[in-house]
Amino acid sequence: MRDHIKSLVSIAPLGACALAGAAHAQTEPSYNMTKGVTEISGKVYDLHMLIFYICVAIAVVVFGVMFYSIYAHRKSKGAVAANFHESTKVEIIWTVIPILILVAMAIPATKTLIEMEDTSESELTVKITGSQWKWHYSYFDHDVEFFSYLSTSNEQIEGTDEKGENYLLEVDNPLVLPIGKKIRFLMTADDVIHSWWVPDFAVKKDTIPGFINEAWTKIDKPGIYRGQCAELCGRNHGFMPIVVHAVEAAEFDDWIANKEAELAEQKLAQEQALQTTLTMDELMVKGKEVYEGRCAVCHQSNGLGVTNVFPAMKDSPVVLGDVNNHIDIIVNGVSGTAMQAFGTQLTAEEIAAVVTYERNAWENNTGDVVQASDVNAQMGSQGE
Repeated sequence: MRDHIKSLVSIAPLGACALAGAAHAQTEPSYNMTKGVTEISGKVYDLHMLIFYICVAIAVVVFGVMFYSIYAHRKSKGAVAANFHESTKVEIIWTVIPILILVAMAIPATKTLIEMEDTSESELTVKITGSQWKWHYSYFDHDVEFFSYLSTSNEQIEGTDEKGENYLLEVDNPLVLPIGKKIRFLMTADDVIHSWWVPDFAVKKDTIPGFINEAWTKIDKPGIYRGQCAELCGRNHGFMPIVVHAVEAAEFDDWIANKEAELAEQKLAQEQALQTTLTMDELMVKGKEVYEGRCAVCHQSNGLGVTNVFPAMKDSPVVLGDVNNHIDIIVNGVSGTAMQAFGTQLTAEEIAAVVTYERNAWENNTGDVVQASDVNAQMGSQGE
């Protein structure tokens, strides 16, 4: 019901225009809801316009009668107000007419909402998991899954570099989908409520921890379509964009095959990394890269964190304490806090590098060097 209400609200002319314009980052202003690239989005647009014109017609009639009455029956013309209290006929008229208007609006709206919820006969299923502040995509029936992070540079965000065309609406790993096929989305979340919203698909659905919501789309045109998390999900809510690449079915099949091969190579490389020993300098370079991309959003690039919100890494008792506890926190997170588990998000080598970096950056200088094999051994001991 909550998503139904949100769907209807999103049809409202002013709100929809502002949000759709923001999601597309259009160079020219848009003053109306996007028509989209799916049959459903077209129906939502038509419904929006129908209700809009009904509202305009009502406004013209009501205000027309009101202004005419004010002008034609003004005191300067000697008009005298009628003296009456009730009119059963008038009351019936102004009750029945609004009911008929609402029914006329509700019938097509209900049909559209029912169709939006019908995920049957889908040809591809994608699981979408929201977490602070990224999306995880998993393709059913294919050995493909990956995280999608904001790729706008820190320099643009901090204002030291010129903002790009798709500022805050670009990611490192876009969701790739075939056109002309019905695609079912299964949506959930790891931590707090998020909302996966792509205006061109007329898809806007909450992702709730512990629940699975469903939605679907069938894209008509190839292209790049952008959206955002539409639920206030925390401090970096605005840094959680969605990018979808819609491609021909044959191109999608090629992409799936290449992605499966790429992920298999990455898995092999991760296994080989367990047998590799890196120097302190190598770990620090890689660790800084991982920290800036995954940790700095909360703990800040200078390691000072945010007072009373995110703990500092500089002089941290965790960072300066037992190294295995430090690894455990990064791998498994901290329940009840914003510190999420990175064990499934980072490789053992990346965890080793970021632990080494945090223990030796910002004058922490512990001298500790952590290898991928150390992280793997720690994770293995936890599973016993």
